[in-house]
Amino acid sequence: MFVHELILQGKPDAMAIVDHGRRFTYKEFQKAVDNCRNRLYAAGVRKGDRVGFFSRNSADYLFAYMGAVSLGAIAVPINFQLSNREIAYIIKDAGIRVLLTYQPLNLVDALSSLRCDLKVTQYDVKNFSKEDKKIAAAPALDADFDEHQPCMILYTSGTTGTPKGAVLSHRNLVANCQQMEANGMGCEAKHHVLCVLPMYHVFGFTCSVLYPFYKGAEVVILDSFTPKETISVIRDEAVTDLYIVPSICSLLTKLASTEDMKSLRLVVSGGTTLPLQIQQDFIKKFGVDICEGYGLSETSPVVTMNPPEKPIVGSCGKIVPGIQWRLIDAEGKDVPQGEAGELVVKGDNVMLGYWNLPDVTQDAMRGGWFHTGDVARADEEGYIYIVDRIKDMIISMGENIYPREVEELVYQFPGIFEAAVIGIEDKLRGQAGACFYSTHDGQDINVRELKKFLQANLALYKIPREFHLMEKLPRTSTGKIAKRMILDEFNKSKKKK
Repeated sequence: MFVHELILQGKPDAMAIVDHGRRFTYKEFQKAVDNCRNRLYAAGVRKGDRVGFFSRNSADYLFAYMGAVSLGAIAVPINFQLSNREIAYIIKDAGIRVLLTYQPLNLVDALSSLRCDLKVTQYDVKNFSKEDKKIAAAPALDADFDEHQPCMILYTSGTTGTPKGAVLSHRNLVANCQQMEANGMGCEAKHHVLCVLPMYHVFGFTCSVLYPFYKGAEVVILDSFTPKETISVIRDEAVTDLYIVPSICSLLTKLASTEDMKSLRLVVSGGTTLPLQIQQDFIKKFGVDICEGYGLSETSPVVTMNPPEKPIVGSCGKIVPGIQWRLIDAEGKDVPQGEAGELVVKGDNVMLGYWNLPDVTQDAMRGGWFHTGDVARADEEGYIYIVDRIKDMIISMGENIYPREVEELVYQFPGIFEAAVIGIEDKLRGQAGACFYSTHDGQDINVRELKKFLQANLALYKIPREFHLMEKLPRTSTGKIAKRMILDEFNKSKKKK
């Protein structure tokens, strides 16, 4: 099955999408997708072309997305919080010539600075599904196009400081829907699934869009999370299935009434580790278990999920059916039962590789297993517990922040000698970045100007919350900045206060 064939699963007259008062049946959904498909073909989009999507959550996004991939093109969702510099990098790296946006972007200077001479044509995604009888119908996909062809490239910031694109096939994404179903998530055509997480994230896209379509259910769209609107929509649309990150979970517990949440049958938390207190408070107030899960962009994303019939608080669940897994030590050997090791996996949901990065792909997939970079342990029943991250990634409000990318920009600011960006606890966001730095010869740094510099070149969520001047940053015996030592000292100083 192809991803665009998921829209054929629902009954023609059944409701497929609810989007801020607009309602579309599966039949209307399919018609809108056809209109987008024809327009894209008329615009020159062909099999294998990369089509960029810069948009907030909307029905229009889904019409255009399905239209593009039904042509055999490769969708490239772009985080709408990114700066022009970051957007231009993705456009250049993926070779995007057609960009569907919800607002016009002036990328001339950003593309020029990267020496990118691609001619990028922008189209308004909001008007793209309108029928134009002057446009001929696009031809059917070639008979030799199979489900293992690329469907989507998801860019994630890498530890090298530049984003890398995880290439997911049609099979990867559909298989992950099937794995969720086999795990007992139990979505049915009668259910109403809220999509409030951004569609450019594979967690929100697979779990709260593709999986419901696979089951012929209804997707209720919000373009962003605001507590009042989200609570109102859950109540008024009788939302049954909710996929959220811990920060949203916490705010719902604080602001929603039990009456507001009475329609819920399934609540899934992902994106980052769910704090035990937040989980317990939610369950106590609303009487609904939270099924915590775990996944990565490279795995489409679901790797583990707590089975709804038996969720274990504090665990991210069991490996979903259809995925093989191991916990290994630094030498690649399986660790003894109960001990922690790096989680490695293989299955139909694991990406094809990283776009134009064969060496990085080979390293990530060494030995035939995808190396997650996360340390985990498993109990006797097979429930997984994420212990730590090998990488230094910070997860703030469900957004991935890679310190190296931020650090490289900090180093560009005049007067900076050393810099380390480290994740610190944040009650609302889960984690936030803290920048520790030293200066050349004791120069004075204007932190306000440093923030302005970062804001001009990074998405706002990547900007560190705090900046701390140090005489010098401690280093390990091999010369690397000792981030753990910095964090330990920082936490000690906080306790003293």
